Amino acid sequence: MTIHKIKFLLIIVAFLGFSVESLAQGGSVSVDQDSDIDKLLEYKKDLKTVNLFKIQVYSGTRSGAENSKRNFLNSFNEWPVSMEFDSPNTKIWVGNFRSRLEADKALLKIKRKYNNAFIFEPKKDKKK
Repeated sequence: MTIHKIKFLLIIVAFLGFSVESLAQGGSVSVDQDSDIDKLLEYKKDLKTVNLFKIQVYSGTRSGAENSKRNFLNSFNEWPVSMEFDSPNTKIWVGNFRSRLEADKALLKIKRKYNNAFIFEPKKDKKK
């Protein structure tokens, strides 16, 4: 073989080697997510383990509960309000207080209008 043929063969082998290597796919995955997502996940995890306190302001008929909820929201808008059915009564619950002290402070304000209001810890829902 002549030097020209050897050079030609080396060039072809080198070219084939480079072209096969360039066709190979290398993969890498990077996830770019907002750091607030991690904070929210931690917060959600904490909520499941924290004992929250609520204030009950009404227990009775559904129509009475609806009126009580409406009246409460007209007087106070700083806490979340929920209507819960606990057979045979419908109850109006206020807040998600993280400490007894926080609930006590709110109760002082609420008791001015709802004398029978009281603080309690809801039972843990076993479904979640």
